[in-house]
Order: sequence, then C-alpha cells, then structure tokens
Amino acid sequence: MTANKLWKKIAEFFQNCYTCNSTEQAGNIASEYAKVREKYTGFPLPDNFQITTEIVEKTIDDQKRGRAADLDGLTAEHLVHAHSALPVLLARLFCLIIRNRRVPNSFLRNYIVPIPKLKECRNKSLLCDDFRGIAISSIVSKVFEYCLLHNIQNYLYSDNMQFGFKKNVGCRDAIFTLRAAVDRLLKAGCTANLCSLDLSKAFDKVNHVVYKTHGKTFAC
Repeated sequence: MTANKLWKKIAEFFQNCYTCNSTEQAGNIASEYAKVREKYTGFPLPDNFQITTEIVEKTIDDQKRGRAADLDGLTAEHLVHAHSALPVLLARLFCLIIRNRRVPNSFLRNYIVPIPKLKECRNKSLLCDDFRGIAISSIVSKVFEYCLLHNIQNYLYSDNMQFGFKKNVGCRDAIFTLRAAVDRLLKAGCTANLCSLDLSKAFDKVNHVVYKTHGKTFAC
C-alpha cells in the first residue's frame, strides 16, 4: 500500500470514529442548543476576574516543549523565546475574548496525528484501530485555556468517586477503592459481584452541543 493510500485510509477511519450515531438526532440537538444559546447570558463575572500579564507569562513558561507545531506552524518554543511584550498583548487579547464572548476561528481548528497504541510495532502489521488520534490545537488557544482554568479552577469540582481525568488521582486510586469495597463485603460474609463496562470509542462519540435545560439532559 502506498503512503497516500495509507494516509487516506487512516483519515477515513478517524472520520468514521468521530461521526455521530444519529445524524437526525444530532441536528435536533444542535437546533435546540441554538435556541437556548440566544437567550443565554451566563453568570456575571467577579470584578477580580482578569487574565493578567503575569498569569499569561507563567502559563507560557509551563507549556511542555518538543511538541508538534499547530496549523500556523507555532510551537511552545516560539512563545517562550518571543519578545517580552508578547504576554502583555496576549493578556489583552484574552480579556477581549472574555468580554466579547467570541474566540478566533483559529482556536477551533486542529489536525489529528495518528500515534501507534502498541509500544512494539515492528513485528506486527498495524491496523487503523491500532492507532490513537491526537489532536494538535493552536498553541495560543492552549495558553488561553490554561489561563482561563487558572481563574475558575476553584469553581470546578467533581464527585470523590471519580478518578479519571482528575488531578492527582488515577487508576491506582480506583483499584484501591474497589479492593477496599470488595474486602469489606467479604469480611461481612457477603458475595461481591463485579461488572465492568468497556465504552469503546465513547469519547469520540460525545456530542459537544449537548446541554441541560429545564431539568432535562439532551444527548444522542
């Protein structure tokens, strides 16, 4: 298989992964969201809610180096070694974004790089399903997101029983909690029945216009 055919096949595979289960239902959800969005005002921001030059500068310094360039050819290294006035300009840009509630179109664009899931891939013929898609977003949008997170992270919380996608916790904590629950049941003379559910491609199928209104959750 030629390189062009291989990349075309991988592109078609990831395109199918990110296709919704029901086009009709997805369209209905988007229409419902658009109607509610028109009347949405959000909560008033506190007076001290600002993205300062210091926050931007620290966020840039914390960015990981050696990552792939975005669609504009920019990497974290470009921001780190840029003129000292850059954090000042970005801070003003980010404040305007928050005030006007609009982001640049470049923040919405990315490209997907296929990364092999297997550590040893030289002795096996790889299939498209053996690759994980990594989205490369705008480096400036990443800085904006981290600056925004810096100001709102105290308002973000989740259940103590959630271990995934959460700082300072992970699989180890989930396994410990499960083992403790099983041990407690067994010591009490009970039977512990376990059920695991593998949500394959669940993240790929998330509908990003799902919203909550009037006490109801819409999802496809």
